[in-house]
Amino acid sequence: MITPLDSTIKGVMEFTWPMVIICVLTLSSIRITDIVKNKKPFVLYKEIFLLFFLIYILCLFQIVTFEDQSLFISSNNLVPFKEIMRYKVGSRLFIKNVIGNVVMFIPYGIFASLYAKLDKPFHALCLVFFASVTVETTQLLIGRVFDIDDIILNVIGGLIGYGIYRLIDMIGDSIPKVFKSNWFLNCVSVILLGVFIGYIWMVMVR
Repeated sequence: MITPLDSTIKGVMEFTWPMVIICVLTLSSIRITDIVKNKKPFVLYKEIFLLFFLIYILCLFQIVTFEDQSLFISSNNLVPFKEIMRYKVGSRLFIKNVIGNVVMFIPYGIFASLYAKLDKPFHALCLVFFASVTVETTQLLIGRVFDIDDIILNVIGGLIGYGIYRLIDMIGDSIPKVFKSNWFLNCVSVILLGVFIGYIWMVMVR
């Protein structure tokens, strides 16, 4: 049985996987050159984390530029919560548009907080808000629609991601050293990558 999430991921990956392969090969060559030339230590879990971030950005780009919005909204919306209130809680459209817009920006909140070293909620709010407005403006410029509700939902998702980052950061000192060691993090990252690839393969062949 294909769930709405499976269907969405399959649609995204059908367009994204060629770009993923090209970008992964390009990024790998750049990273290998940088590590060899500058004699930087190779840390596997950091490279896999960077790979996940790259895949996330490519999928976000595909959703922003190509996914059909006609089922959600047909014209620009500048009235907060107008479109959100149209959806019945638990319906397919509610899950895909409301929950989807929140979940879509949770990884961004985590990645942005990690790389920008954000320690204040206001900084995270500004960064996520700017990213979401950029996404909506891009949609408007390419002939799609601008929806203020998407920005609200994206910001909520981004702040949830920031909260996850801060939670992990706060409990970091209480985590046993073995769980913070490179070999443990490498093993976990490889397992996650394997699960991710297996899931994508399963969805694509259905």
